[in-house]
Amino acid sequence: MKRESKRTGVFTRRTLLIAGAQLAALGWLGSRLYQVQVEEGARYSTLAEANRISSRLIAPPRGRLLDRFGSVIAGNRQNWRALLIAEQAADASASVEAFARYIPLTDTERNRIERDLRRHRRFIPIVLREFLSWEEMARIEVNAPELPGVLVDVGTTRQYPLGPQMAHILGYVAPPNEADVAQDTMLALPGMRVGRGGMERTHDEVLRGRAGAVQLEVNAVGRVIRELDRQEGTQGRDVTLTIDAELQASVLGRLGEESASAVVLDARNGEVLAMATNPSFDPSLFNSGVSQAQWVEWTNNRRAPLINKAASGLYAPGSTFKMVVALAGLEAKAVTANDRVNCPGYLDYGDRRYHCWSKGGHGNMDLRGALKNSCDVYFYEIARRTGIDKIAAMSNRFGLGTKLAIDLPGTRQGFVPTRAWRASQGKAWNIGDTIVCGIGQGYIQLSPLALATMTARLATGRAVEPHLTRAIGATPSSGARPEDWPSLGLPERLLSQVRDGMWAVVNEPQGTATIAKLDLPGVQMSGKTGSVQIRNVTREQREKGYKSENLPWELRPHALFVGFAPHDAPRYAVALVVEHGNAGAAAAAPIARDIMYDVLVRDPARRAEPSPRLAGRS
Repeated sequence: MKRESKRTGVFTRRTLLIAGAQLAALGWLGSRLYQVQVEEGARYSTLAEANRISSRLIAPPRGRLLDRFGSVIAGNRQNWRALLIAEQAADASASVEAFARYIPLTDTERNRIERDLRRHRRFIPIVLREFLSWEEMARIEVNAPELPGVLVDVGTTRQYPLGPQMAHILGYVAPPNEADVAQDTMLALPGMRVGRGGMERTHDEVLRGRAGAVQLEVNAVGRVIRELDRQEGTQGRDVTLTIDAELQASVLGRLGEESASAVVLDARNGEVLAMATNPSFDPSLFNSGVSQAQWVEWTNNRRAPLINKAASGLYAPGSTFKMVVALAGLEAKAVTANDRVNCPGYLDYGDRRYHCWSKGGHGNMDLRGALKNSCDVYFYEIARRTGIDKIAAMSNRFGLGTKLAIDLPGTRQGFVPTRAWRASQGKAWNIGDTIVCGIGQGYIQLSPLALATMTARLATGRAVEPHLTRAIGATPSSGARPEDWPSLGLPERLLSQVRDGMWAVVNEPQGTATIAKLDLPGVQMSGKTGSVQIRNVTREQREKGYKSENLPWELRPHALFVGFAPHDAPRYAVALVVEHGNAGAAAAAPIARDIMYDVLVRDPARRAEPSPRLAGRS
């Protein structure tokens, strides 16, 4: 009995000890459960939700660029892409290598991904590959368990419906660099682009918009189950340009295969209606990446497709500059409209002979006749009498050799020389240089845009400035009314005398550009041709019957034309340069005539809605 009683006591103590241990364990477990479920329930709920839900910022759609009638000339389209979120992958580099087994990556892509992983925070998605095909997306989704941190996302990419037609005006977009991201961290988001040229660059901040957010439900291996919520953010504002897309296409069609550029302005308010450069390029290639072969092709092309020749190309203006020389002489009283200068075919000054384009000369010329026949000797003499500084001052009043206020990056100012400029080089000004400047050659360099501005100012007598922005969102741009532009301060009588000479160039027999006469009842264009030598012609070559058309293409003179219409109520101004076109009358004037015909038929400056497509008059 004693032994049994002792065993029972031992059992009871063991039972109590075990029960106590169990009770303590249950107590600890209960307290822990209380801590987890009650005290820290919210935190663990958040962690659990975070494991189930993947949240990230998304790039906003970029604002559109529209032509003056609302046609989309730069918009957006869907872009499927593969992203890597480093904080959702134990080893981001391993995830990249695993991705490359299914979607091969080039060395360039690998270098870019490694750079982005170093540069960006781990929660910011990194683009592995854009513009995925359906097969590539399926391959990624099927192998999602082996690709931690990798997901397929849909965004937008820039689209240019008109391709090369608007490239030099719109510019292009490209991925941001480190300096861009340092200024605005939103640019680190996948799909964000930065304007690198043209109006994309001018209005980049307006077009960007504000970032949105997306919430996705994912399973344990990170595969997306469904999208829970998406806020697209605020799309960038639309920007309306002054350009008429249909007219732009028409102007490019008129340029044909020539290496040429043309600008059409509303002469009354400075709106750029068309600005065409040929050849051009496809701006969408910069968005997806330009291949080395494509870049080599562009840079080796002697016709320079990447350069906006209309705004950045600089050329001697030739005889299209003679109106400015005439006005400088008239204002300085170095000449009157009725004064005559004899042209025997050359002007001898010192030990040098300056030739007129007409070998036999023009005889006695007044201002009107000199413009009509483009007599070089007349303008040699007027320039000599007037002086280079007064010619340069008049040039500046017409927007030549000065910085124009146009809202287009890369526009070049051009150059008109002065005595002070020459002195800054430690050299004295030569009167022979003044004589040569009288016909728009020598040191003078101007763009087609500057020549179009000059023509608009000559036609209206006002200091209009060219511009491309018509409205941002619903807010119209300022400076679009004719009365906003100040007067040039020139007497109407002097302007009329020069305009009359330009009218004779096109509309009177023996004018140098009668081929440019418009086939429109009651509407006349006034204009001026120009031919610019790009190499000196020796006396020996002249004596042997030198003909520029026999030269290789790259050595032939440039052909130019400027004009405005209608003559009696100027509305439109045009400037055109045909590189190595040889003669302005033969190469540039017919194209300018056809461009002006299309402009007047379409009449975009007077319309609230686009007119029907031009029928392609030949």
